[in-house]
Amino acid sequence: MERCGWCTSDPDYIHYHDTEWGVPVHDDRKIFEFLILEGAQAGLSWLTILKRRGGYTKAFDNFDPEKVAVYSEEKIQALLRDTGIIRNKLKVNSAVTNAQAFLKVQEEFGSFDAYAWRFVDGEPVINAFKTMDEVPATSKESDAFSKDLKQRGFKFVGSTIMYAHMQATGMVNDHVVSCFRYKEVMETGS
Repeated sequence: MERCGWCTSDPDYIHYHDTEWGVPVHDDRKIFEFLILEGAQAGLSWLTILKRRGGYTKAFDNFDPEKVAVYSEEKIQALLRDTGIIRNKLKVNSAVTNAQAFLKVQEEFGSFDAYAWRFVDGEPVINAFKTMDEVPATSKESDAFSKDLKQRGFKFVGSTIMYAHMQATGMVNDHVVSCFRYKEVMETGS
């Protein structure tokens, strides 16, 4: 069974690749989870974050943006001592800032999902790359998404991070065409 070249033999990577990556996500809490995780990943490997996903789920109240948005300084200090997550002050603070901005977007658009998917006209971008070398780090869509998020006060949302977010949430299908998941994701959306 052929998979995308980035998917190593690590069981966490395989499970993520085979069940989540590229699958369209429309649940706001799941989208918020990926925003936190992608921001935490900046400068690190995705596998590093996947290995701590359970720690993030616990530390950030199951990715409830309403709870994260009101974290006190005391809670932030506790997070900075939590070995289950990446203890980077800027990244932890950005999760709180992003939760606050996330709630404002929900209020304006009815859901974060409705806001986010506008950047791809409501449909996944289906690429047809033969090799991982062809997969870009950014796109015009991720550039626009990133710029808009920054204007709304979000942090750790550069174009590269947002392109990875778009891949993770199925706004983009970047499975290579030889990968067994390419057609499955394209045809069934799961």
